Amino acid sequence: MTVLVLVAAVFALLFGGAGAAFAHAGLSGSDPADGAVLKTEPRYVTLTFTESVSFSDDSLRVLSPENERVNPRPAQHVDGKENTARVELSGTLPEGTYTVAWRVVSADGHPISGAFVFSIGQPSQTAAVVATGSPDDTAVGRLYGVFRYVAYSGLALLVGAAAFVLVCWPAAGATRPVRRLLALGWVALTASTVAMVLLRGPYESAGQVTSAFDLAQLGRTVTGRPGGALIARLVLLAVAAVLLRRLARRLECTEDGSPPQDLGARVRQVGVLLAVALAVTWAFVEHAAAGIQVALAMPVAVLHLLAMGVWLGGLITLLLLLLLRRRGPDSRAMPASAIARFSGLAFRAVAVLVGTGVYQSWRQVGSWEALSTTSYGRTLIVKVAVVVLVLWVASFSRRWTARLVDEASSAAQTPEVPEPERVRVAQTVGAPVASAGQDLDAASDAPGGDGPSDESEPPVLEAERYRRSLRRMVTAEAVLGVVVLLITTVLTGTQPSRAAGERVAAASAEDPGVKVITVPFDMGTADHQGTVQITMAPGRVGENTVEAVVFTGDGGLASVPELRLTLTQEELGIGPLDAKLKNQKGYWAAYDLRLPMPGEWTLNITVRTTDIDQVTVRDTVRITSVPR
Repeated sequence: MTVLVLVAAVFALLFGGAGAAFAHAGLSGSDPADGAVLKTEPRYVTLTFTESVSFSDDSLRVLSPENERVNPRPAQHVDGKENTARVELSGTLPEGTYTVAWRVVSADGHPISGAFVFSIGQPSQTAAVVATGSPDDTAVGRLYGVFRYVAYSGLALLVGAAAFVLVCWPAAGATRPVRRLLALGWVALTASTVAMVLLRGPYESAGQVTSAFDLAQLGRTVTGRPGGALIARLVLLAVAAVLLRRLARRLECTEDGSPPQDLGARVRQVGVLLAVALAVTWAFVEHAAAGIQVALAMPVAVLHLLAMGVWLGGLITLLLLLLLRRRGPDSRAMPASAIARFSGLAFRAVAVLVGTGVYQSWRQVGSWEALSTTSYGRTLIVKVAVVVLVLWVASFSRRWTARLVDEASSAAQTPEVPEPERVRVAQTVGAPVASAGQDLDAASDAPGGDGPSDESEPPVLEAERYRRSLRRMVTAEAVLGVVVLLITTVLTGTQPSRAAGERVAAASAEDPGVKVITVPFDMGTADHQGTVQITMAPGRVGENTVEAVVFTGDGGLASVPELRLTLTQEELGIGPLDAKLKNQKGYWAAYDLRLPMPGEWTLNITVRTTDIDQVTVRDTVRITSVPR
C-alpha cells in the first residue's frame, strides 16, 4: 500500500501543474518587431512564441549598441500567458540599434534560442555579440546528451533484468551475475539522473559546467517541469532500491536449497507499476509531451520505452545466463523452458516497439518526403534499417530456441537407461582395446567388434550445440539493440520534422512586412524541381534577418550540404554582399545582413545538392527605406 501511495504522489507531482504541451516552440512575433526603427524608446520588449515556454533570469537580454544590458529585471509572462516573455527596459535609452537575445525552454524540454534587432531614432553599428550556435553544441549540451544515453541504458538493464526474473525464470534472481546486472542498471540510472539534475540549469541557460553546483540555479531546476520529472525519477528509484532489496531476500534459497519458482502476482504488479512510473518521467518531458495528440502520444511513448527495456535488457540478461555454463559445474543451468518464455516475451515486446514506433514516426515526421529531407527523418531511416536487421537476427534466435526446447522435451520423455555393469572379457591378442571410461557396448562397436555402430550425436552434445548457436545470435541481437538505443537517444535530441516545418511557416508569418522570395531550381535528377524560399525581415535598409529553406518538388523539406546567398545592387554598383548563411539544422539563417541602400537588389542563390553538384539561380527583391 505504501508503494502505491508513493507512486500516486509522483504522478501527482508530474501532472499536477501540467497544462497543454506543444512542439518545439518558435518565435511568432515581437514588440518591437524585428528590424523596427522607433522614434521613441519603448518601455517593454515582448516576445510571443508559437507555444508555451519557460525561462530563467537570463533568458531574455536587451543589449545596447555598446553591448550593455538595458533590462535590469528578468523576464515575466504577460498576463499569465505561458507563450509570452516580457522585460521592462531601463529609463532613457540613447539612439542606435539594440539587440534582443533570447533563450527559452520549450514544452518538450529542449532549449531554443535566437536574436533580433530594433533601432531607436536611426540604425547604428552595434558591439553586441550573440551566440548563434545550436543549444546542444556546447560542452554542457554534449555532456547532458551522454548522461541521457546512460539513463536510457540503465533503464533498459533495470527493466529488462527485472522482467526476466519476474516472468521468465525467478531462480535467475538468485544468481550473483543477475543481481549485479540489476544493481548496475539501478546505479547507472540513478547516477545519470543526479548528473542531469545538476547539469539541467547550465544546459537551459547556456552556462558553464562549473555552474552545475550553483544552489540558486539548482532551486530553479527542481521547480521547473524537466527538473521536477528528474526529481520524481529519483524518488521512484529510491522506492525501487527498497523493493529490489526485499526481492533479493525472497529469492534466497529455501531449506531444500532451491529458490522459489513463483514470486506471486502482487510482486509482478508492483514491478509493472514502478516501471510504468519511471517511463512516464521520460514521456513527460520528451517529444511525446509536445505536438499533436499529446493525450495519445504519452501512453504510446511509455509503452515504447518499456518494450525497449524488456527486449534489450532481457536480451542482455539472457546472454549473461547463457554464458554462465562456461564458468564451471557450480553454475546454475538455465532450463530451456525459461528461454522459451523469454522468446515469447521478447516477440511481444518487439511487436509493441514496431506498433508504437510507426505511430511516433507518423506523428513526428508528418510526411513521407520529410523522411529523406530532414535530419530527424534520415536518422529515423537509419533506426528502421537497424531494427529490420535486428528482426532478421531475432528470427534465427527463435529458431535455435525452438530446437533447444524440442531437444529438452525429447530428453525429458526418454527413460533413463542404467549404466551396464563392467565385467572382465577375455580378448584375443591383437583385438582393439577399449579406452579408459569406455563401456562394453562402445568396445563392441569398434572395428572388429560384434555390436552395431551408432554415429548419431548424443542428446547432451546436441543441446549444447543449440545453446552455443543461440548464444551467438543473442550476442549479435544485443549489440544491434545497443545501436538502436544510441540512435533513439540521438532522435530525442533532434527537432522533429513536423515541428521544423511548422517553425518555417511561423517564421514566414511573423511579420506581414517581411519579404518572401521563392526561387525554383533543378535538383540534378530527372523531373526533380526544387525551390528555395528566402525570407528577409524587415526587408528594409539596415540590419536584416535572412532565413532560407529548401523544398522538394512536392513541398517537403530538403537538406542540402551548402547554401550560399549574395546580394547585388547593380544600379549603384554595390556588392556582391555575402549573407554568410549558417546551417541551423533544417534551415539556413543569417541574423546580421546589413543592406545600405534601398532599391532593387539581385539575389544570387547557389545550392549544392551533392558533394560535386551545385546550381546557381537568380531573383530580385525590392528593399525599402527605413520609415522616419
